[in-house]
Amino acid sequence: MEAFLFHASIYLIAVVLAVPIASRLGLGSVLGYLVAGIIIGPVLNMTGTDTKDLQHFAEFGVVMMLFLIGLELEPRALWAMRDRLVGLGGLQIVVTALVVTLGVLALGYSWRIALTLGVILSLSSTAIVLQTLSEKQLMPTAGGRSAFSVLLMQDIAVIPILAFLPLLALPGARALAKAQAAETHVTLHFLQQLPPWGVTLVTLGAVAATVLAGHYLVRPLYAYVHRARLREVNTALALMIVVSIATLMLLVGLSPALGAFLAGVVLANSEFKHELESDIAPFKGLLLGLFFITVGAGMDFDLFFSQPITLLGLALALMVAKGAVLYVLGRLFKLKSRNQWLFTLGLAQAGEFGFVLTAFSVKQRILPDSLAQSLLLVIALSMFLTPLFFILHDVIAKRMKDEGAAHEADEIDEQQPIIIAGVGRFGQVVNRMVTMSGFRTTVLDHDLKVIQLLRQFGFKGYVGDPTRPELLRAAGIGQARVLVVCLDDRAAATRLVAYVRRLREDIHIIARARDREHVFELYRAGADDIVREYFDGALRVGRYVLENAGLSDYEARELEKTFFKLDRAAVRDLADLWKPDLPTEKNAAYIARAKQLNRELEAALLARYSQTRSEKTETRTDTAAE
Repeated sequence: MEAFLFHASIYLIAVVLAVPIASRLGLGSVLGYLVAGIIIGPVLNMTGTDTKDLQHFAEFGVVMMLFLIGLELEPRALWAMRDRLVGLGGLQIVVTALVVTLGVLALGYSWRIALTLGVILSLSSTAIVLQTLSEKQLMPTAGGRSAFSVLLMQDIAVIPILAFLPLLALPGARALAKAQAAETHVTLHFLQQLPPWGVTLVTLGAVAATVLAGHYLVRPLYAYVHRARLREVNTALALMIVVSIATLMLLVGLSPALGAFLAGVVLANSEFKHELESDIAPFKGLLLGLFFITVGAGMDFDLFFSQPITLLGLALALMVAKGAVLYVLGRLFKLKSRNQWLFTLGLAQAGEFGFVLTAFSVKQRILPDSLAQSLLLVIALSMFLTPLFFILHDVIAKRMKDEGAAHEADEIDEQQPIIIAGVGRFGQVVNRMVTMSGFRTTVLDHDLKVIQLLRQFGFKGYVGDPTRPELLRAAGIGQARVLVVCLDDRAAATRLVAYVRRLREDIHIIARARDREHVFELYRAGADDIVREYFDGALRVGRYVLENAGLSDYEARELEKTFFKLDRAAVRDLADLWKPDLPTEKNAAYIARAKQLNRELEAALLARYSQTRSEKTETRTDTAAE
């Protein structure tokens, strides 16, 4: 027990220290876990002798990951993105695997090993790429969406890859792997005694049972447990579902990840989907992180230091080869300019599933241990180099004109007194109200699909980047009376307001703000009226609360009006104390003034409430007198 607690403390301390540092440096949590494992393993040698046993336990995190991936894959959503999912994603896996296979064959390995390495190295890092795209706000771009489609296809492809890899083992190796599995899984003896058609029936029966149970059994069971209103029982049920399915798959000789994935897809449309996700996600994160730590702890750094140039060269060669394939596919699917380089450089690394598939291949006696150790180092090195590739993309993007945006911009053939920049959900409501009131608008948005949808409903709009000066001039910014800024990108919205205010002092600028700090930014940039995104909706909800708490409609409306008026005045007051380069929690003057304004607002609301009460009483008295 003492040894177990000691090693548990070592692993947890390594996670708490290494992962936040890696995330802040932009390296991602996966690399943080790997670094933690390297530090406590090869560097400090503090992992003991039970790393392999711990890794077997941690592999269950992969099963949970695939269950969660299945939950996200609704059949309708998959069908809607089938072109890029199957076309771009499928081609990337097949072509990359073929290129890597040919390269490994040229090094003198057998075709079985070469194909195994090709399949493993064709996958990219979902964790690193998605996190980086989100942090850099590149997900909405064409390159970001294409990268997401490829990563999603790769996640789906892990299931058939797990089923395909055992076929690449030599017959003798397969027999040995089955014999070793039989030592730990007694039920496999029963399967081995069945004829081939019996094994097939049992296997298909297990898959069918998983699908049927997910569809007909889990929902009423979850509803029954949910009525107990005990969070720990819900969590226990979620774990029971995944563990039971994994056990069933193991009993019939299938991959537990396959069963978990199928169950996730079946439950993707369930009303309990989000609860399942929230219950499973912490366990998945911890176990998967533990798996990556054990991978890092088990790396052979003596091998790396014995041939660092060779291993670094192989990692770079892999990234160049994958990048070449991605570049060609990007051109084939008409990605341009910055999006092309984002797609190419972002997916050039090997991925975290490579660790899983490498361990699986060693178990199946497909890869020898020595080659697997080199493969793990190459995968890890490519992931360590990924942040540098994203930095290279940033450099290229800054020096490159966005040819796509310049080429796709519409020619504006008329000018109106009201310009609306950005017609997402917020801007569409503004445009509908204004146009239906009899006024004409010029609508600008960089998203072609949004403009096409707008045109289908009879509204006119133009494709183009509203922050470009030449497009604004063509839209009539020199003569317009009102500019409405509804851009989703807060930085772009602030730049647009500042530019137009410098251009014209007389134009009235109305801007949407994301939050209070964005209000301050837009206020200083020169906006006349600023509307917080959720503020008005929150006011209406607050009014409904007051009405249902005992106040009359009139009293609730008056308090709503008072709160709106005083809060706007308070925000303008606080804008003078706000400092962009100083965090709000460290701005003492701002905090002190905010507290004072809150007290004044509370007093004003109480006074207004008392006034409306007295007005109501006087009205009743006058009515009675009459």
